[in-house]
Amino acid sequence: MTAAPRPSPLLTLPGAVMEEGGAVAVHYGDPLPEQRLLAEGAGLVDRSDRDVLAVPGADRLSWLHNLTSQHLERLADGTGTEALVLSPHGHVEHHLVLADLGGTTWIDVEPGTGDDLHDFLQKMRFMLRVEPAKVTEAWAVVSLVGPKGTEVLEAAGLPVPTSPYEVQALAAGFVRRMPAIGDGGAAVVDLVIPRAELRGVADRLLAAGAKPAGGQAYEALRVEARRPRLGLDSDHRTIPNELQWLRTAVHLDKGCYRGQETVARVHNLGRPPRRLVLLHLDGVSEVLAEPGTPVQAGAREVGRVGSVVRHHELGVIALALVKRNVGADTAIKVGDAVAAVDPEDLVDDTTEAQEAARERVRAVRSATIGR
Repeated sequence: MTAAPRPSPLLTLPGAVMEEGGAVAVHYGDPLPEQRLLAEGAGLVDRSDRDVLAVPGADRLSWLHNLTSQHLERLADGTGTEALVLSPHGHVEHHLVLADLGGTTWIDVEPGTGDDLHDFLQKMRFMLRVEPAKVTEAWAVVSLVGPKGTEVLEAAGLPVPTSPYEVQALAAGFVRRMPAIGDGGAAVVDLVIPRAELRGVADRLLAAGAKPAGGQAYEALRVEARRPRLGLDSDHRTIPNELQWLRTAVHLDKGCYRGQETVARVHNLGRPPRRLVLLHLDGVSEVLAEPGTPVQAGAREVGRVGSVVRHHELGVIALALVKRNVGADTAIKVGDAVAAVDPEDLVDDTTEAQEAARERVRAVRSATIGR
């Protein structure tokens, strides 16, 4: 059984509010202004409930390369990426955020999933020179979010990674630039640091100009950016092709990893059965829908919602996995709320090469049927 998360020392900051059973602040008294802070300024978001693993050893990169969807065997020191662990049928089991630094590959994952990932990695060690360890008790993740984050890092005397997934070392731990959230202007820098230094590092960043922002603010901008979370925006049937992870966590030109056949077949010859979209809900109800709530088109279920948030500008929005035939003219509801798919998510992004491959398959099938 996974141990209950340890409450963060940042919960002693003024105004901190924690949900029952949680370990970090969901807000510090002003959820919507905190969103605007992340969109326009610099907010410090406590994400120390994430699980952290460390994988030292000479074979670590080639080993992880073979186990995951990402091309890792030549990952350069001081860089990071994202990767997936898939089932044999191509369903997403784990989403990993990685950083390689000084002979160790660091992995942080969704809260509560670290034990399962560690067990899987231990079973796959064989005789290789790798030593995977779950180190959540000793290491923590916090994120500096917003367009003014660079100013805060410089004022605090900390390194400033400038390109996505660039990693720079701290005296203990590292900073890593991640893709921006919100409308693309809220830069994200993760700091992976010793848990014992969490309050000290936070105080340093706050003194340099950052302000505390809760998990609700981060989640609202994450949803706006269509960045999914494992277990919220995915289910047991999810394949990478349905999500943004196909671009960020999958290397389409590598083979020979578990689940690769499904990913390649759907990408080259077909279309995923569902796609992740942003839904706009009418917001009539004060109670937000729970993850897993069906998306209905009349009496027909056409999908499920994942993360549902109240956004400071967009109102109530949600990420949802819906069937591909849900279009702009499809009348849909989530519970009692009327919903609409964001027009940006209705654009067909099929490439010419994919369409040519599909035409070849259709031609072969037609010829076969006509015999």
